[in-house]
Amino acid sequence: MTIKESDIVNQAIASRVHSFRKDNRLSLDELAKRADISKGMVVQIEKGRANPSIGLLCKLANALGVSLADIVAVSDEPKVIIRHQHDIPTLWHGDKGGTARLLAGTKGSVMIELWRWIMLPGEIFTSDAHSKNTMELIHVEEGSLAVEVNNETFTLNANDAMTAQMDVPHSYSNTSDSAVTFTMTVYEKSSQG
Repeated sequence: MTIKESDIVNQAIASRVHSFRKDNRLSLDELAKRADISKGMVVQIEKGRANPSIGLLCKLANALGVSLADIVAVSDEPKVIIRHQHDIPTLWHGDKGGTARLLAGTKGSVMIELWRWIMLPGEIFTSDAHSKNTMELIHVEEGSLAVEVNNETFTLNANDAMTAQMDVPHSYSNTSDSAVTFTMTVYEKSSQG
């Protein structure tokens, strides 16, 4: 992602977080407390000066009673939606060139997201626990993916699938010599919804 593209994404996030906060009549302090992040970080996000992680955006979405897709503007009213490649945000960049793209998601407090991940050899993504009862469905298209859930590691090879409750610390890593591509569906119900 070029700097210009990330600036556009961050400004869209800033505007939507600010709007959702105002709609919920929350002060910066109240949102920070609900999301369990610092007030300073909320301020930086609303000014478009932060490059928030996926985990941080999930905390904000949960605290605001909306979906992550609402915050990054990839959700729409229920109808047929076509999202072209140039409109799909990349929300994670691995240190070796891997990516995680939020392909689609639902609006509101019941969040369903569809992700496409590409992890290059040696890359890892670590996540804090999601909200209670969050489920992830993972399907490996190619390569080998190590998924750690609450300190237990599971290996998924091409065409393997997994369903896991992710309200515990977890991570995804590529410990192989070739790229791994996987899709993920996340189901989470906001504690505010």
